[in-house]
Amino acid sequence: MKNIFIRDLHSIKTVVIITLLLVSFYSNAQLKGGHLLGAMGLQSGTQTPENTLSVFLPAYFYNTTSLRDNDGDVAVANPDLNMFLTGVGVGWVSDLKILGANYGASVLLPFASNAIQGNYVNSKSPFAFSDTYFVPIQLGWHNKKADFIFSYAMYLPTGKYENGASDNSGLGMFINELSAGTTVYFNDKKTLHLSALASYEMNGKKKGTDIKTGDILSLEGGFGKTFYVMGGTTDAPAPKSIINAGLIYYMQFKTTSDEIPLPIGNAVFTGNKDRVMALGAEVNYFHISSSTSAGLRWFGEVESINRFKGNTFFLTLAHVFSFKK
Repeated sequence: MKNIFIRDLHSIKTVVIITLLLVSFYSNAQLKGGHLLGAMGLQSGTQTPENTLSVFLPAYFYNTTSLRDNDGDVAVANPDLNMFLTGVGVGWVSDLKILGANYGASVLLPFASNAIQGNYVNSKSPFAFSDTYFVPIQLGWHNKKADFIFSYAMYLPTGKYENGASDNSGLGMFINELSAGTTVYFNDKKTLHLSALASYEMNGKKKGTDIKTGDILSLEGGFGKTFYVMGGTTDAPAPKSIINAGLIYYMQFKTTSDEIPLPIGNAVFTGNKDRVMALGAEVNYFHISSSTSAGLRWFGEVESINRFKGNTFFLTLAHVFSFKK
């Protein structure tokens, strides 16, 4: 009888220890949203010109240097988890006016490797099709001193996702996102500018689970200068290319807690809210006669709470087709 009691006591202790470990893990777990930080920078509050169709090829690389805890201290040094994303995108801006703004839309079909799902150091995935980014509504206003933009976007769960798998290429959830921003100009030629874009991401439950990522607020923009490189003849000079360069930033805050049901009764534990802040630089080159552009952004994260900290690189190649009358 005594041996049975001791055996039962050991079993109870084991269950308690496992429970505490699970609670500790899940209560500090953080789930990633779909918003790709670094995709916006200089003139983030400006829509491309009307009657244009842009075809772009992005290349995103995120290099993790550490995993930070609730206090911003290093929890895991050199986690060796680097994410890469590329794809094909198309953006269109029409001359159709809605509330005085030009209507536009865009879509990005991405492919990613090592898609970061959350604070999971051992989560790596092969290069595969990821979640589709679709903007069915984009409105852009242009004034003498400022531009304004508003958009509604959807992230469609087209990438592979299985709960608990380490090779997922998608997040397995439908996401709604509202964005609004502005670019303010400090001179008549609009060559000196400051921009800010706010995006609010509302996440649905992950496929086949009751797991839900908290809502996320992202802020992106920069302060820059536009330069015109002149060409042509001495009698008839004309700009042949445009260079846009400056300092950029991004910030992201989780506004509601993650909801992660544990396999312990019906208890639901919510993760601590994470945040990140980054500063960087950007340079863009646009060749006027060929209507092609290339842009490079770099961000170094200066603060990271309960999430990875690292460097973001974003390269974009684009060609613009103009249908102006």
